[in-house]
Amino acid sequence: MGKSKLILDCDVGHDDAIALMVAAKNPALELLGVTAVAGNQVLEKTLPNTLHVCQHLGLETPVYGGMHGPLVRDQITAGDIHGESGLDGPVFEPLSWKKAEDENAVLYLIRTLMASDGDITLVPVAPLTNIAMAMLLEPRIKEKIKEIVLMGGAIGLGNATPAAEFNILADPEAAHVVFTSGVPIVMMGLDLTNQALADLHIIERMEAIGNKAGKLFGDIMRFTRKTQLKNGLTAGPVHDVTAVVYLFAPEVFEVKPAYVEVDLTKGPCYGRTVCDLIGRTGHEPNALVGCGLQLEKFWDIVEETLRLYEE
Repeated sequence: MGKSKLILDCDVGHDDAIALMVAAKNPALELLGVTAVAGNQVLEKTLPNTLHVCQHLGLETPVYGGMHGPLVRDQITAGDIHGESGLDGPVFEPLSWKKAEDENAVLYLIRTLMASDGDITLVPVAPLTNIAMAMLLEPRIKEKIKEIVLMGGAIGLGNATPAAEFNILADPEAAHVVFTSGVPIVMMGLDLTNQALADLHIIERMEAIGNKAGKLFGDIMRFTRKTQLKNGLTAGPVHDVTAVVYLFAPEVFEVKPAYVEVDLTKGPCYGRTVCDLIGRTGHEPNALVGCGLQLEKFWDIVEETLRLYEE
């Protein structure tokens, strides 16, 4: 069986960085490219963060900078969680050999998907601005996307507002474009991702690997552990990693079909993902929504992948 081809769309970001580490090295995956977007911080920070992680780990995967802000709403960031740089905690050497590609991420997505055999999965773990803009500019790509496995949304409570999860709230209109696109979607929302907590035991376990990837995991999650206390969590969740692991280990997850609608009403529920799991709206499901996670197997997979980094 061949490797699963994917493009990772991210706003690096602490959990984004770990998702990138897993996507780039797991032998079941072929990471074609990484597209950066504004989200956790402005693009002028998330793009260099992506490049820093790639350079630090010796990853030659091409990186493309995309949209600087949301389609409609005013820009928001998550500096209270991810820090002023968007990736506070780890310390990186200055960028030397790793540079962003000249082509815009949106154009890269269109070009790559249109030239494909329909065998590429998009894994957006950030606001959906790049993906939505690509769909709006070239609607034919929707027929070329094998699947979208995204991190965002929630069945229940949000984390950026009582109703909305950050990635969706940062660009609800883009999320609406994606959820109404007809492309098969798997949504890893907070109800699932908040189960993937890296407590001190997990942090020490990954650090004990003894390579750069294990140390970077520790630097990232020791910082995240502190900032997540304000969200009522006892440890730092690795939200975005769940979307990557699902690609090659779906048996670790419990998912349920649902019709997902993004609230665009600009009131207190703006950006909420309204998930109809019981068919009350009469709409056919447009997504599989993550509900449960076999946590021990999940961490075994993460550790096994990080161990593949040589130094």
